[in-house]
Amino acid sequence: MNNFEKLIFWQKSIELAKQIYFCCQNISSDEKFGLISQMKRSAVSIPSNIVEGSGRNSNKEFNHFLAVALGSAFEYRRN
Repeated sequence: MNNFEKLIFWQKSIELAKQIYFCCQNISSDEKFGLISQMKRSAVSIPSNIVEGSGRNSNKEFNHFLAVALGSAFEYRRN
């Protein structure tokens, strides 16, 4: 089991989630339902998957959950 609270990428993912929630307050009402919902879900998914993976019994399982978290992070990738 990994101590996720000491992981820098978990700490940064918590900060990202806070920033996403803050930014979503300023999105127009036209975009609120689909866009905001998806952004918030993926923002919360990143640290949640890191935490869940850290509680698993093997590094292989932990790496799987890190890959899922990375996938959620790619939803914010700029073109």
